[in-house]
Amino acid sequence: MGQEWTVKQVARLSGVSVRTLHHYDAIGLLKPARVGENGYRLYRREELLRLQQILFHRELEFPLEAIAAVLKAPDFDRIAALRGHRAKLEAQARRYDRLLATLDRTLADLEQEREMDANKLYEGFAPEKQGEYEAWLVDRYGGDMAARIEASKAAVKGWTRADYDAVKAEGDAVNAGLAKAMADGLPADSAAAQALVARHHAWVGRFWTPDATAYSGLADMYQEHPGFRAHYDKVAEGLVDYLAEGMRVFAKTV
Repeated sequence: MGQEWTVKQVARLSGVSVRTLHHYDAIGLLKPARVGENGYRLYRREELLRLQQILFHRELEFPLEAIAAVLKAPDFDRIAALRGHRAKLEAQARRYDRLLATLDRTLADLEQEREMDANKLYEGFAPEKQGEYEAWLVDRYGGDMAARIEASKAAVKGWTRADYDAVKAEGDAVNAGLAKAMADGLPADSAAAQALVARHHAWVGRFWTPDATAYSGLADMYQEHPGFRAHYDKVAEGLVDYLAEGMRVFAKTV
């Protein structure tokens, strides 16, 4: 039969929460090898390797639906997939190395009050990612979205570093609060959850002012775009759907 691990043991090994493993089981992404007479989920080597594949794909910001499709494909080759993951991670590592070098150069220039080389200020950054998001939004929601993107850029043009830090801190706090509300079993339309969604609406308002239709559309975007889904699912599995549901409820009051 081979060695078996309980769900708690797999959670400790992988760093994935028991709740998330239960969720993966519920959606068919990672089923245990068997369920014991005591009701415990039991996993074997095959399931641990499958979980590793899931985590590699999550690190590469694949949404769960895409991961499931990849793993279910009849021609899925685990070794080929691992080689592909390695190539992508190596590319990321090279980019991070460039970012670290850029950071170190900038620190040295600032600390020694040297003139900075403008040509090297932005090595390692990926501005094409922002362009990709913007193109997707305009394609999905039309020309009006282009105007909103420009309005958002104009709104933050004069921000200081402190402004950015404050907005990020508020966004992180809202996400953490929503994740806790979801974990506590509070419905997305509950008073406590809606209070957090109201903070989210105000947070979005720092960039642009969404009316009811736009805020509901933003909920759709969060769910449909794999980048946004991956971002929220990193905070808590299922958070993007919980937030989107709450946003649609809140939009009726805007």
